[in-house]
Amino acid sequence: MLLAIDTSAGTSVAVVDLARGVIAEHATDDTMRHAEVVGRLIADCLSDAAVPISGLSAVVGGMGPGPFTGLRVGIAAARVFALGAGVPFVPVVSHDALAFGRYQAGHTGPLVVVTDARRREVNWSVYSGADAVGLPIRVDGPGVARPAVLREPGWAHAGVPRFDAVAVSAGELGQVAELMWAHQRPFAADTALYLRSPDVTVSNGPKRVS
Repeated sequence: MLLAIDTSAGTSVAVVDLARGVIAEHATDDTMRHAEVVGRLIADCLSDAAVPISGLSAVVGGMGPGPFTGLRVGIAAARVFALGAGVPFVPVVSHDALAFGRYQAGHTGPLVVVTDARRREVNWSVYSGADAVGLPIRVDGPGVARPAVLREPGWAHAGVPRFDAVAVSAGELGQVAELMWAHQRPFAADTALYLRSPDVTVSNGPKRVS
C-alpha cells in the first residue's frame, strides 16, 4: 500500500495498491498553491481509502522534471511523510507515470511526453514502448528545450507521436512504483529533476573598484 505524491505540474496525491489499483486520488491543476493544498489532499486520500498511516509500505515522490519550487514541495512532503511514518521514500520519474498512463490507455510504440517547464521551455522524455509488465521504456531524456526545437525536422525524435500533459496522476505514479517494486526494477535517483540551468551563479569574488 503506497501513498504517492506529485507536484511537478499541479498537485496530485493517491493511495495505491498493487492488487487493487488506485484506491483514492485527489488532485488540483493549480500550479501556484502546491504547499497550501498538499496536506489536505494527503488527508483526504487517506480518509477516503480508510488506510491508517501504519498500513502504508512506502511513500512515492514524483521527481519531475518540473519547475523548481513546485516540484520540491511534493518531494519534501513525501520525504517528510515517509520519515514520520517510518517507511521508505521511493523516487519515480514523473514523466514515466505519464507514459504509463498513455500505454495503459492503448497507445503502442514510440512516444514523446512533454510538460511545461515554464519560461517558454518544455520538458520532454522519449519512450520506445511498454515492457512485458506494462512499464514504459524510456530511451532518451528527461530533457529541456524551447518548444520550437521539438518541432524541427532535425530533432532526433521528430515525427514520434507526442503527448502534451498538463498534470501528472499520482495514481499512475504509484502504479509505476508498485510494478517496479514487484518486479525488482531499480527506482529513480533521489534527485529532483529540475533541468534548467540556475538563474544565478556563485560569485568569483569581489570586483575591483577603480
